[in-house]
Amino acid sequence: MCGERAGKVWNYLMERGPSSERKLRRKTKLEEREFFGAIGWLAREDKIAKERNIYMIGRTNLTWEIGSRAGKVWKALSIWGELSEDELSNLLDMEKREVLSALGWLAREDKVEFVNNRWRLKEIIE
Repeated sequence: MCGERAGKVWNYLMERGPSSERKLRRKTKLEEREFFGAIGWLAREDKIAKERNIYMIGRTNLTWEIGSRAGKVWKALSIWGELSEDELSNLLDMEKREVLSALGWLAREDKVEFVNNRWRLKEIIE
């Protein structure tokens, strides 16, 4: 889910250059969950940067912002099991967009899955 959307954002930025969040969302036709998940995915890949409200291709400057929140989301899921985005937002006192980008980061690491409108950690099979 997040990977395809991340490709859509990346392709738009490569073709058109830096873009505001509003314009990027409108041009890629991504819903909130899809857009911020894609941003988290690209940040984990070290391919997107943000200055003020402008996104661009480049080494990420979002590691602390998104990566640290991803750790908190991972911890919450490890304790509570399955949670919705709204539950994560309330439990962790984060904006929904922050939760979504953290989930995109974790999805890129192949650590979470979205099942029946709820997020959970993937089982590790060795």
